[in-house]
Amino acid sequence: MKDTEQLIIVIEDDAGMRRALQRLLRVSGFEILAFESTEAFTSVNDPRVPYCLVLDVQLPGVSGPRLYEQLVRPRPPVVFITSHDGPATRNAVTRAGGDELLSKPFVAADLLDAISRAVLRSSQP
Repeated sequence: MKDTEQLIIVIEDDAGMRRALQRLLRVSGFEILAFESTEAFTSVNDPRVPYCLVLDVQLPGVSGPRLYEQLVRPRPPVVFITSHDGPATRNAVTRAGGDELLSKPFVAADLLDAISRAVLRSSQP
């Protein structure tokens, strides 16, 4: 059984991107739970605390930043991903408390580095 401290939750509405993220993170040694929307994520009652979240900014219904704002503190580290980078997106991510934002398409190493930075940042006092 894998260590649940390495659980990454991915919320991405594009099915192809979601599958690619699942494959990348799984081969990188993480356990993955992936959802197509914030509503699908919130309907699952999984008590584990994720190692990190990977949230698409523009989702149908509740956006990634809005979901992150609503999570109970202390919140897990987060990496936001978007295909619509710009001042409004960056402001939404910053207001939500996110420090990591990647623009699609990105290379695998950039996502893994962003996860490492987010987790490291969250572990500092």
